[in-house]
Amino acid sequence: MSEPRVKAALTGLRWTLGVVILIEAALFLMPGARHDFSRTHMPDVLRLLLGWGEIIGSVLLLMPRTAARGAWILIGAFVLAIIVHLLHGMPNVGTLAIYAAAAWAVAIREG
Repeated sequence: MSEPRVKAALTGLRWTLGVVILIEAALFLMPGARHDFSRTHMPDVLRLLLGWGEIIGSVLLLMPRTAARGAWILIGAFVLAIIVHLLHGMPNVGTLAIYAAAAWAVAIREG
């Protein structure tokens, strides 16, 4: 595949991931999410840490000069979320794994 096509594909991936995670993280920080998260019996600070980490990571991901840093922050947030899910017996981590793989592709290319 030619270099311009690879660059265009990764730019599309970077923007798609950044916007989707930004929206999902904002919804995760909404007051209604606090009630849903309380059913996990985890401290609310974990929800805030994951949500704000994803927001910071996605904003950095959307800026070309900081895209690699944002991608690595997102990878950390996704790995933490996967661990929390698995420790609580929730094996539905496929989406998080795909998000982490997309962030990894961006981090490797941009870094």
